[in-house]
Amino acid sequence: MSSDTVLMEITEGLATVTLNRPRALNTLNRETLDALDHVVHELAERADVRVIIVTGSGSKSFCAGADIAMMHDLQPREAREFAVKGQRILRALECSSKPVIAAVNGYALGGGCELALSCDIRLASSEARFGQPEISIGTIPGFGGTQRLSRVVGKSRALELLLTGDKIDAREAVRIGLANRVVAQEDLLYEATELAKKIQQKSGYAVALCKESVNRGLDLDLDQACALEAQLFGLSFASHDQKEGMAAFLEKRQPIFLNH
Repeated sequence: MSSDTVLMEITEGLATVTLNRPRALNTLNRETLDALDHVVHELAERADVRVIIVTGSGSKSFCAGADIAMMHDLQPREAREFAVKGQRILRALECSSKPVIAAVNGYALGGGCELALSCDIRLASSEARFGQPEISIGTIPGFGGTQRLSRVVGKSRALELLLTGDKIDAREAVRIGLANRVVAQEDLLYEATELAKKIQQKSGYAVALCKESVNRGLDLDLDQACALEAQLFGLSFASHDQKEGMAAFLEKRQPIFLNH
């Protein structure tokens, strides 16, 4: 599928995915969602990709949400189908075995905040603004926002943002755990790339197992989650990378993992 609304660039194992509707603040219309769906599934299959960065085109917006003009006349069944589609795409991104870094370069509102929440790590530029303002237009988040936001920042803080529709700046997002850290706008992609490179130096197999353990464990009680961790820990000992990583540690040298 060809679309200029979502760009993908792959360099040395790093895929950068850019929402590319800057005049519309990178809002998500049907074409953009379809293109994002295609890109997410392509990246899941590509063995040459180790880490993914998601960002927005231009300096104003990461993604300002779903296209309200497109949604205005949806009937209830159509709205539900639209929500299910968005949830499916973001869940596929979240469940990717590859780490996903959101480089939030401006507005991350509504569906844009939900997109950022589906990423594993969120770096916010000093110009970033986060929010779930759907309540102000008579609806609620539909792409998983009520669920992920409450899991990330806690029930009370999530409900305050959801019920007021307030926007928060990057520093407040870091304070409540919605973002990992704030970086200067001009350094955002550099910092995201450096973080991606640091992850790329690790065992890709161990990285995937770590992601799986965290993501699946969040839905389990502590005993079940620890049992899952032990199972995945055991699986890592069947890999070349575990043998190589421990041997390199004992021999005081850098490991050479297979996935490099």
